[in-house]
Amino acid sequence: MGGARWDEDDWKRTAKATVGKRTEDIFTSSGMHPKLNPYGVVRESRDSLVNPDSNAIIIGLDVTGSMGMIADAMAREGLGTLVEEILKRKPVSDPHILACGIGDSYHDDAPLQITQFEADIRIADQLKMIWLEKGGGGNSHEGYHLPWYFAAQHTQIDCFEKRGRKGYLFTVGDEEPPEELLAKHARAIFGDTLQRNLSMAELLTMVSRMYHVFHVVVEEGSYAQSYLPRVLKKWKALLGQRVLRLKDYRRLAEVVVSAMEVNEGRDRDTVANSWSGDTSVVVAHALGSLPATRMGALRELVRF
Repeated sequence: MGGARWDEDDWKRTAKATVGKRTEDIFTSSGMHPKLNPYGVVRESRDSLVNPDSNAIIIGLDVTGSMGMIADAMAREGLGTLVEEILKRKPVSDPHILACGIGDSYHDDAPLQITQFEADIRIADQLKMIWLEKGGGGNSHEGYHLPWYFAAQHTQIDCFEKRGRKGYLFTVGDEEPPEELLAKHARAIFGDTLQRNLSMAELLTMVSRMYHVFHVVVEEGSYAQSYLPRVLKKWKALLGQRVLRLKDYRRLAEVVVSAMEVNEGRDRDTVANSWSGDTSVVVAHALGSLPATRMGALRELVRF
């Protein structure tokens, strides 16, 4: 997928249609849409005449509890900022974006929902198909590992297969990572048979073969407000410098684009200062764990 091109006028019409609407008027699904079910499917990011140098980008949004605010902000403004700033700043070329709705693999009816890789307004159309289940459970984590597994085992991306260049994967939420992917969950969610449970370290190794992996901690989330040091400690033990702290959820797009810029070798402080006003402060806060200068090993091409 991803055989079309982004049109700013299409986005302006789509964004305008959200003005004055409630979240439930934008995200109208009352269950997981069949087209977003990850069971037994593969998502492809392929080059095309209009996107000859495609780059796969996955954005996984927590839709449990109050975290639906993230998807709402992306549908109203953030998605346009994300695509248009990538096209303008060019951390990568020809972005193909796949959105995920992340739930709880232990408790939710829709623990993972996945759109197609798209490059035009269909990104927005499919984003709004995601069911904001607002579930979750009494545990301290959500299914942030599910996009990792899906990306590793159920995506095919030309940027990696043709050019040895990794895609990008960002998960976004306010809770801790789980300890492992249960084999029974892999079977129920993806239709895959695993011989045993997989640890988060194993999953990270799997997905890092094809993707640069980041996690964005939403500091405004209710769980993070109460347990932020614990959340950060757990995520940093897994991802180290690739943990981004988001103190204004409305600026998620700018943080994602900026992290990609730094990962591709641009100076961290220069990137943060390139944004105006309060956005610059939010981005600087988010990028604070990244090295100030060229990231070297973090931007490596895959070696065969």
